[in-house]
This record gives sequence, C-alpha cells and structure tokens, in this order.
Amino acid sequence: MRRLFRRLFLALILLSIICISSAQAQSPQGKNFGFGIVLGEPTGGTLKFWTQRPNAIVVNIGSSYFGNLRIGADYLWHFDAFNSDIAFLYAGPGAAIGFGEGKGFWYKGKNGFYFRENKGAGLGVRGVFGVNVVPQRTPLEFFFEVGALIGIVPDFGSAVDAALGMRFYP
Repeated sequence: MRRLFRRLFLALILLSIICISSAQAQSPQGKNFGFGIVLGEPTGGTLKFWTQRPNAIVVNIGSSYFGNLRIGADYLWHFDAFNSDIAFLYAGPGAAIGFGEGKGFWYKGKNGFYFRENKGAGLGVRGVFGVNVVPQRTPLEFFFEVGALIGIVPDFGSAVDAALGMRFYP
C-alpha cells in the first residue's frame, strides 16, 4: 500500500514539473506559478500551476481537520461566469491522500458518540467548485472553494471540504 502512495506522489510531482515547463499562463500578471496559504480543509500550503489559458493544477499540503497530514491535487477549469476581469468560477476533479492517525465518530445507542482510531493512510477522490478573485495590477489571487470528498481506501466514506486562501505569484 505504501508503495502505491509513493508512486502516486512521485507521478504527481513529475506531472507538475512538466506542466510548469510548458504553461501558457492566465494568472496574476501572466505568471504561471503561485504559492500561498489555505485555511480550512486542509490548513497549510498551496501551489498552483497554470497549464493552459483556462486550466490549472492545484496542490495542497497541510493538516486535515483531525490533525493528520493531507496531500491533495485538483485539475481545474476556470469559467468567466461573471463577465469580469478579476473574478472567475472554477471546478474540477481531484484526489487526496491522508497519512497518520485518523479519527471518526458515529452514534451508538444510549452511550452517545463513540470514537475510533485508524492508523495508516487513506485515499479519496473529490470534486471541487470555487471562486477566485485576482485584483488588477497585483501578484495576488484570493479564493474560496467547497468540494465533496469520497474516501476509497481503507474505508468508504464521504465528507465536505471547504477552504479559503491566498496565493502569491512571484
């Protein structure tokens, strides 16, 4: 199982490097790479690589709600739904890998909420929808997104992700 996660992570890094080298940017000030912070699910760092005019790959790494390390990547399509030069909608599929101890809870009879622990790694797929704002003449991008996360390994489950963040384009 760990070998699979290592291969997926390596493939994600290689894909990101390839996309950086051939990007046609639509980002702040025409830059094709940005980095910043994200608050929510996960809370940590974020990288964005513009691959074509409306498309980008986003990689997030940070702590999930229960304190575990989580790495995720999304492939996004940006839409000019507001007929604006600074605000865009975006959507796309993605995946997330969580490492370490995980906790879940459920209701069990008269005893109330019951906690369980699971050590190891988990894999999930997600769909994300958001809005980003790129103020004119600044190297910044602000974003808000929500998404549905479906856990596949080690157990099947679902969750709702929400995040707010900012990226800087050097």
